[in-house]
Amino acid sequence: MIKKTNTHIVYYLFIFISFLTITIKAECQESLGETLYDNHCSDCHSLNLRGSAHGSSLLGKDFIAKWNKDKFNSLFEYTKENMPPGKVGSLDNTELLEIHNYILTSNDMSNNDGFVSFSDPSTIDQPEDRVSNFKNKNLNNFKNITLQNINYPPDSDWLSWRRTTDGKGFSPLKIINTENIKNIKLSWSLTMNEGSNQITPIVSQGIMFLTSPGNIIQALDAGNGELIWEYRYPFPKASKTLGGPTRNIAVYEDKIFLATYDAHLIALNIRTGKLIWKTKKANYEDGYTHTSGPIIANGVVISGINGCERYIKEGCFITGHDPDTGQEIWRTSTIAQPDDKYGYTWGETPSVFRAGGDTWIPGSYDPKLNLFFIGTSQAKPWVAASRGMTPKNPALYTNSTLALNPNNGKLEWFFQHIPGETIDMEVGFERVLIDRKNKNYLFTVGKDGILWKIDSKTGNFIQLLETVNQNIYDKIDYKTGKLSYRDDILNSKVDKAFSVCPGIYGGHNWQAISYDETTSSLIIPLHQLCADMIGRKVERVEGYGGFGADSKSYPLPDANGKIGKLISVNIDKMKVNWIHEQEAMFLTSSLSTGGGLTFIGDLDRYFKAFNSKTGEVLWKTRLGSALHGFPITYSIGKKQYVAITSGMGVFRALTATISPDIYQPENGNTIYVFELER
Repeated sequence: MIKKTNTHIVYYLFIFISFLTITIKAECQESLGETLYDNHCSDCHSLNLRGSAHGSSLLGKDFIAKWNKDKFNSLFEYTKENMPPGKVGSLDNTELLEIHNYILTSNDMSNNDGFVSFSDPSTIDQPEDRVSNFKNKNLNNFKNITLQNINYPPDSDWLSWRRTTDGKGFSPLKIINTENIKNIKLSWSLTMNEGSNQITPIVSQGIMFLTSPGNIIQALDAGNGELIWEYRYPFPKASKTLGGPTRNIAVYEDKIFLATYDAHLIALNIRTGKLIWKTKKANYEDGYTHTSGPIIANGVVISGINGCERYIKEGCFITGHDPDTGQEIWRTSTIAQPDDKYGYTWGETPSVFRAGGDTWIPGSYDPKLNLFFIGTSQAKPWVAASRGMTPKNPALYTNSTLALNPNNGKLEWFFQHIPGETIDMEVGFERVLIDRKNKNYLFTVGKDGILWKIDSKTGNFIQLLETVNQNIYDKIDYKTGKLSYRDDILNSKVDKAFSVCPGIYGGHNWQAISYDETTSSLIIPLHQLCADMIGRKVERVEGYGGFGADSKSYPLPDANGKIGKLISVNIDKMKVNWIHEQEAMFLTSSLSTGGGLTFIGDLDRYFKAFNSKTGEVLWKTRLGSALHGFPITYSIGKKQYVAITSGMGVFRALTATISPDIYQPENGNTIYVFELER
């Protein structure tokens, strides 16, 4: 072995050897070099090259920085006489060359002259093909995913954000059911990259495609968690501060599609993880970014965008892309420009100062109607007075449900839930599509906690239900769905505070509802919160803008400290079946199954299974950190699996304030997968 008799000697040894390797191909040496290193060097320098008490690190920027090409000649003499200690002469030049190549490859270095830049693995600015010391493998037998698969997936798979393009978040699997849920056990887990963790794994043919913070995608064996390949998106150096959740990816044919933090859309080969194409949607320096990913609608890759609080002429938009080339097919604005039919709804506000209309959550698609549905956020700044308007200015197409033709982006119909929204009560979350009794329904819940039932074919209002206590509206027309703000909100001015329930985190937020087909009911995660809010003056300067408000959140006084709320609502009667309340907020979406179960996770690290019919907690387990994201279920052979992610969320400061007695670990991003065999 190579011992630490002289640290610099070890470093210089490999410089000298590099001169001998210029003409040797890495692919011919890599495997043998690793074997030789393991046999002769790893006892001192460790199997991962990171060193030990007996030998220095041979991996990283410090190792490369200490290379000195001026001492090659003297190094060779010393090496021949002293290395490896106790076994001098046991390695010939060819063997040393093999080891050298393995170390170079592990350091992501070329053989041209032995000196190249090194990407620190602690940063996000890594080459897109870097996977640490792991060598990617191929999914050679993986079959292409068809539109039929996406629209009507096999029971075993989870192929879209909410499993099906209709956004139900329901799986027909029933290997795990109300009778045997207590026998479920942990199958495997995997530590993930740190950051805001609100992801949805995709599973097809026994392979899981997992997204981590930092726009990392991994292909894993869904049965045991073994890594198959990994892709790391290379961010521009100027974008190091970018980040946020990546809530979903999409799969279609032989590709995986990812919407990146820096406002690009990319496609990877699903079998190899290699980049196929990259398309710029917008300039991240203008504030544009993605938190939600694309979905596939009639063969088109459709995604929205966010970061639209700045004053930029184009504003927010939705795009459709060709899956084979990445070429943009169409672009539809979520902001009615002055020349638009509904441009007048912004009053006299110039185009550049019309902000908002973000799309935080992926849309839904109905293949029978061939309509794509997506929700938009409120106008920005939040308070109408801060944007030089009043709530009487509807500001289309913000806070609306949009129904688009997926082939050309044409707006077929829209329904604005809260015209002129002025207190951050957006309705920009999931759209659940349900065909029932020969009728087409769309359901969604906004921050105000109102559950909307809309005709998905026409956009006509059908019914609504208040799911949390609210004091925002002093009048609700249950026949038309028209909401009327109380007077002090309607007439609110800049720098004047007012109180609202729910608060800006919402009675409901990005934690998606599920549709339980066994009971014909929606299972809805809710929060019982209020907030004091004050609008601030925002100067109309191009490139600036913002949210324009400050707020302070606190628990709903009538909730008795029980901030978390989960309810079941019958979709025919629009009546509540049952209510579950608890201290900890629910921070994941709900997942319902054919086994009569609903799974959901919370701030207090509990992952729970409810009886979907009664609301009884049948099983729970406590995991390493707060649970965030979108739980899924799938099957391989006779086993059913349930997966959930834990870790950081984007509202950590808020949850720490409103729930100070609940411990929140600083990190701990992990995916946990549970199993039960038939």
